[in-house]
Amino acid sequence: MTAERTTAEGTAADYRPRRSVLYMPGANERALEKAKSLPADALILDLEDAVAPAAKQEARERVCAAVAAGGYGRREVAIRINGRDTPWHTDDLRAAAQAGPDAVVVPKIGSPADVHAVERDLAAAGASARTLIWAMVETPIAMLRALEIARSSPRLAVLVMGTNDLANELRADHVPGRAPLLTGLGLCLLAARASGKAILDGVYNDVRDADGFAAECRQGRELGFDGKTLIHPGQVGPCNQAFSPSEEQLAEAAEIVRAWAAAAAAGRGVVTVNGRMIENLHVDNARRLLAVDAAIAELATTG
Repeated sequence: MTAERTTAEGTAADYRPRRSVLYMPGANERALEKAKSLPADALILDLEDAVAPAAKQEARERVCAAVAAGGYGRREVAIRINGRDTPWHTDDLRAAAQAGPDAVVVPKIGSPADVHAVERDLAAAGASARTLIWAMVETPIAMLRALEIARSSPRLAVLVMGTNDLANELRADHVPGRAPLLTGLGLCLLAARASGKAILDGVYNDVRDADGFAAECRQGRELGFDGKTLIHPGQVGPCNQAFSPSEEQLAEAAEIVRAWAAAAAAGRGVVTVNGRMIENLHVDNARRLLAVDAAIAELATTG
């Protein structure tokens, strides 16, 4: 759909692809280097779950050095620090602030006060204004306060679903279709859209189950997530495909934009495409899809 990209109002800069967001273990130097060549839209260099307590300090130094050195192209690079209730949080946050990632991912955000504390600490540590906050929402109280959390700070850019922790706290089973989690997922999606924030679906645990993973990606896209967090490089390609507009969607979007422009030029108030009445909301969505496609194409050529 390259020829149609210019029909979208807005540019690729209006949208940042976050279809695939891959966790990479901070203690693994080879993984940090390999991440530079993976087609993930964004990376989360992990100092939390993927790092044993005895390796926390070394992992912190390695991750911050890697971020400061760069080499990850146009991919967003975030550092997941340890939570505020751990002995590593303060040192993680200060080191991350100095390294200058695109974002700091903070676990177990449960209230606006948690976001404000991180915001103050980043400023005190000298973090660049470009380093955003990605809040992990993974507890029942976070689901119930999702809108307050999402609206708490302009620096907070992304809500990240922590579905494993949520299932654990709900005492819920991991089942196909994720019925036990849908209420929490829905509350957070509503909060993200009401506040203009991006939102990422949680991880899929069984890296051997390609069909189950594809189904969960499809569900996440249908629900409205911007993308999905991943735990294995093999999940990146299928995830990118699932969260990209299809050729059919792009062709229809371009047709809608053309028909709307032609009707406006002719002074016609009624527009139909393929027998369907077109309204402003359809045109807005069509332009959004075309802008998404343009941003994905730009990332692919420069990432």
